[in-house]
Amino acid sequence: MNPGLYVVATPIGNLGDLSPRATETLRSADLIAVEDSRHSGRLLQACGVATPTLSYHDHNAARVLDRIVSCLSGGGRVALICDAGTPLISDPGYRLVRHAQDNGFAVYTVPGACAAIAALSVAGLPTDRFRFEGFLPPRATAREKRLDALAGESITLVFYEAPHRLEDSLRSMIRVLGGEREAVLARELTKVFETVRRDSLAALADFVAADPNQSRGEIVLLVAGAAHDPDDLSPEAVTLLERLAEELPARRAAAVVADVTGLRRQALYDYLLRQRAE
Repeated sequence: MNPGLYVVATPIGNLGDLSPRATETLRSADLIAVEDSRHSGRLLQACGVATPTLSYHDHNAARVLDRIVSCLSGGGRVALICDAGTPLISDPGYRLVRHAQDNGFAVYTVPGACAAIAALSVAGLPTDRFRFEGFLPPRATAREKRLDALAGESITLVFYEAPHRLEDSLRSMIRVLGGEREAVLARELTKVFETVRRDSLAALADFVAADPNQSRGEIVLLVAGAAHDPDDLSPEAVTLLERLAEELPARRAAAVVADVTGLRRQALYDYLLRQRAE
């Protein structure tokens, strides 16, 4: 191994997914920067890796950076891993990579598992184009504002979500995107209780509400892109929308009709904008 920083992907569940190159890199490194020493310690022990570790995360990055740079400056090899999957994907680490590059140290990738890509591969949704959004804001108002900005996207949307916020996020998605929008719940990928379920957002919300186990573990939510067919509205929906728009702002009228009919808020809003432009 050449001197430098090695960004090493680790399994998201099944330890058998750790590549031979990743194992050799971890064994040959002079130092391993880990997100959580307890979590990574179990992986390293299982793989027979005895390399010294250093806890590195957003809260202590400034404090431990000197030790990492010292190792690199002496011609050492530092491996960076996160709790699971590929480092820097909704995980800390990019500042370390930038610092290493800016100071002339080589940075190498040792690719492997990534929950977002793994979920896309089995979701049954279009994968020619997609948008990774990471974690949505925890508060409902900010979360729905973000979803509203994404509502018109025609590409597959990929989110990570914390178990305790899964039901709230699904409800927000229903309110903003419409309960009929197709989506996929990918949970505990490569683990014993792996779940991959594709259905409407409304049906997925019911599925999760009926089974507390679905709100546990590592979760990826994938949402189909907007169909961009706002003209395909029933006469009843059009009548209700236009009548409410006489009394309410267009965005509010669209939100009310979306709540009543399950249609996409953005599609209804776009329809009103086009009608007014004409």
